[in-house]
Amino acid sequence: MELTYIDGQNLKRFMINGANRLWVNRDKVDAMNVFPVPDGDTGTNMSATMTAVANAIKDIDSTDISEVAKIVSGSALRGARGNSGVILSQILRGFYKELNGKDKIDASELARCFAAAADTAYKAVMKPKEGTMLTIIREMGAKAVETGYTTDDIPELLKAILSHGREVLAKTPDMLPQLKNAGVVDSGGQGLLYIIEGGYEYIGSIAEVASLDSADTVKSITAPIEANADIKFGYCTEFFVNIQDNKTDFEDGFRSYLDSMGDSIVMVCDEDIIKVHIHTNHPGEVLEKALEIGPLENMKIENMCLQHTSLIKEAETKATKRYENTDIPEKGESKKLSVVAVSNGEGFGSMLLQLGVDTVLANDNGSMRCGTDHFINTIEAAQGSTVILFPNDKDNIMAAKQAAEICKEKNVVVIDTKSVPECLEAMVMFDEDSDIRTLERDMREAAGSVDVAKVTKAVKNTVVDSIEIKEGDYIGILNDKIVLKTDNCRKASDMLVEKMLDNNEDACVLSIYKGSEGSEKEAEDIESYALKLNSELDICVEQGGQSTYNYIITVS
Repeated sequence: MELTYIDGQNLKRFMINGANRLWVNRDKVDAMNVFPVPDGDTGTNMSATMTAVANAIKDIDSTDISEVAKIVSGSALRGARGNSGVILSQILRGFYKELNGKDKIDASELARCFAAAADTAYKAVMKPKEGTMLTIIREMGAKAVETGYTTDDIPELLKAILSHGREVLAKTPDMLPQLKNAGVVDSGGQGLLYIIEGGYEYIGSIAEVASLDSADTVKSITAPIEANADIKFGYCTEFFVNIQDNKTDFEDGFRSYLDSMGDSIVMVCDEDIIKVHIHTNHPGEVLEKALEIGPLENMKIENMCLQHTSLIKEAETKATKRYENTDIPEKGESKKLSVVAVSNGEGFGSMLLQLGVDTVLANDNGSMRCGTDHFINTIEAAQGSTVILFPNDKDNIMAAKQAAEICKEKNVVVIDTKSVPECLEAMVMFDEDSDIRTLERDMREAAGSVDVAKVTKAVKNTVVDSIEIKEGDYIGILNDKIVLKTDNCRKASDMLVEKMLDNNEDACVLSIYKGSEGSEKEAEDIESYALKLNSELDICVEQGGQSTYNYIITVS
């Protein structure tokens, strides 16, 4: 029997199962990242975004698809992590635009949702790149519209969309040289496909169960209720099979089939009924096979991965904390400007506060990543009517700008800083009494005047810009581009300093910010090497305290 309509509850379970599928595969998506630095990986960011969605909708009882879609969109916008999470939130926003005002939809309307999702996501990115998740959603949208003309069956539509999406994903290395060099497909596109796959499994199960013409059997497929990121088979499936037509030779074959489909198998046979329990990734296929024996009863399918939503939520609540400047006015006093900055490392945090930053966002887990909701909450709590926001990481910029758009009651200015040292340089220009447009211009110019280099250890094998990198190599990153690799930290630091000074013959100040993995002796040696190259340099060595990067070195 075809499934020709879906409502709000179907959408809810589609999204939750999609979130679960991405969750259990997030490490695989992270491993596809080309950049060999463990900071803000795509799978983690997209999974956190979908977790925000799952938490927001898991208790909703409404069957109105527009109502559920509105909550999906809003929770994704606020819960977005990293650029990939922000783009994903725009995809879900596009779905809501098309669903707005509808209580349920058919296959053709679902097809238009995919097309609207692609359109909304592309408009949100200033310079879209082909070979990314944008390409995947655009191609899936086009395929959806094409297939929507030929079928009324929603599972068939989704199957065609997924199949085409996988084909396009396989071609992404031909679209982006970075992917081909690293030998991977686009990580964001893979993450998006995991979400659709999880939802499709739920929809497919609904279609097959609905073939029994029983409303109760459809209700028996519930939203996921448990989680274990390490489980191999995610769906706990239980049912009874009524044996018909005096079938007697099915038992061994069906048991072998179950063995091939999962684990934790219990199969108990009586004269006219079989009780089956199995953990599998394809409950719909198992049910379809069972129907060859006879009608089914008391079906129960549970996704064993939902507890992760509350676990992640708890972890994220602890992860991002705010450090307030003790020199700012007491609550209730008027304040023209508030400044918010993201940091990693207590040393950096102290420097920012001393320069006049009101609130420093810092993660306990060492990542620089903040979500849209973290920025929203901090903006809303700020005393100033105007808030200057420093993302201090390239993967925070989209989330910061999305937060600025949502917080319409305040004037939010996002300075597109990609590192804390850029923010430090900009804060030298800070003057609360200055005209905001003049201050914004001066801060942007100051932030752009500094070259920033980083030294860290590679966490995986990859190829970036023809540089073949092995796990354990020390890599030098200059202005967010990997420019060298070598076998030890000191050598990488010296090579970076030399390259920076060659690129800037007029440099007069060099700063070395020691991270948690750096050493005083090594920092002093780097300073000595820099003075050998240019004895006129004014050099300062500071305790940044950052994780991930042994040293951050700046020249201005």
